[in-house]
Amino acid sequence: MEIAKVKWISGKQFIGIDSTQHSVILSTPDEGIGIKPSDLLLIAVASCTAVDVVEILSKKRMPLNHLEISCTGEQDSDPPWTFRRIHLRFVVGGRNLTEKAVAQAIQLSEEKYCSVAATVRATAHITTEFEILEEVELQPAGMAQ
Repeated sequence: MEIAKVKWISGKQFIGIDSTQHSVILSTPDEGIGIKPSDLLLIAVASCTAVDVVEILSKKRMPLNHLEISCTGEQDSDPPWTFRRIHLRFVVGGRNLTEKAVAQAIQLSEEKYCSVAATVRATAHITTEFEILEEVELQPAGMAQ
């Protein structure tokens, strides 16, 4: 069983500690020092699927050299502000990536492996899109041909 803890610091500031003793600062926007708990949920969805996508593509011998995921969420306008839609936009780069392989990795993560997506899917509709960067875009500045 995984055990995570949240400890109150002061005001509306907290520290979240995961089961491996890593921590993150959380707060309300007016406190301005930590991540909003609702944003942390979006980060959890994105990071959970990121781990899967990296691993799946690596096993397909298509390792990534770039991955960025933007995650947006639409919430109800009234409390408890439930997320109803979550959209993930993947920007990936790597040698010999194919649209088919990237789409399959994202689909496998969302439908089979990502525990966070599986949990929030009961209330939030999750959608995805992706872009594969051209290899020229992946070269360091000044190195373009």
